[in-house]
Amino acid sequence: MDPNVTDLLHDFPPFFRVHKNGKIERYLEPDFVPPSHDPTTNVQSKDVVISPGKPVSARLYIPKSVTPNQKLPLLIYIHGGAFSIESAFSSLYHNYLNSLVAEAKAIAVSIEYRLAPEHPVPACYDDCWEVIKWVELHAGGQGPDPWLNEFADLDRVFLVGDSAGANLSHNMAIRASIDESRSAIKIVGIVLVHPFFGNHEPNKLWNFICPETTGLNDPRLNPAADLDILSRLGCKRVLVCVAGNDLLKARGQTYYAAVKNSNWKGEIEIIVTEGEDHVFHLFKPTSENAVFLLKKIVGFMNKDKLPSVL
Repeated sequence: MDPNVTDLLHDFPPFFRVHKNGKIERYLEPDFVPPSHDPTTNVQSKDVVISPGKPVSARLYIPKSVTPNQKLPLLIYIHGGAFSIESAFSSLYHNYLNSLVAEAKAIAVSIEYRLAPEHPVPACYDDCWEVIKWVELHAGGQGPDPWLNEFADLDRVFLVGDSAGANLSHNMAIRASIDESRSAIKIVGIVLVHPFFGNHEPNKLWNFICPETTGLNDPRLNPAADLDILSRLGCKRVLVCVAGNDLLKARGQTYYAAVKNSNWKGEIEIIVTEGEDHVFHLFKPTSENAVFLLKKIVGFMNKDKLPSVL
């Protein structure tokens, strides 16, 4: 990327910049790794197309050790990247999902959503919701994917996301609570890792990628601004994870306090990993703190584990 470019219209490092001719240039494009059988974790993955017209797709993961008639919790994962970078198909997320699925003994649906600014917010929200509705089609074992039909326990669904993906996970839980047609799956809990939320200060990136925003109190970006909406969270448990050196740490803590002060009747927990930066667990997955965080997420999912064999 040429640092001497003078035709810039907008610049949002380290995510993307927009040239005067409309060209959008990302600072870093993610790599692509194909689905596979991972010999280290013994996890199998495959890609599915959810909506060819948009497009919306997902990568599915399943432990190879799963046996007939075994029902596993379903983990719906939403990747981060400021709504504008990264991919469910990158090595960063593919490797992490292999580890998470193996440790949790769960099936995972990792969502590939459309990115801003080419697709302004709320495109990413709509795409994630479309995947959730696709998952619902598998209630009763009659959906389009055999893995979900045979092995997914749709009464034990968890939404997990990091950074912008945590924002999306929260908003999907809110949307689930107000969509009266949503009855085929049960979202037990959500895990928000280093969530990308707003506060009382203007967010230039959000204002650019979400032209329809209502401002500082937009509940999609700043959930703490509306305790009434927070009280409608469509799950019974929430785990908030923040990192000590993360610039977004205080926003995760504010979210935790706001949920505690709302009329939501569920259980919420927060953990702070001191001395670590934003999404450190993705870049240092074998570090002591990353392993601890992974086990914490798995423990959260298995807190009230039901019998897994029918």
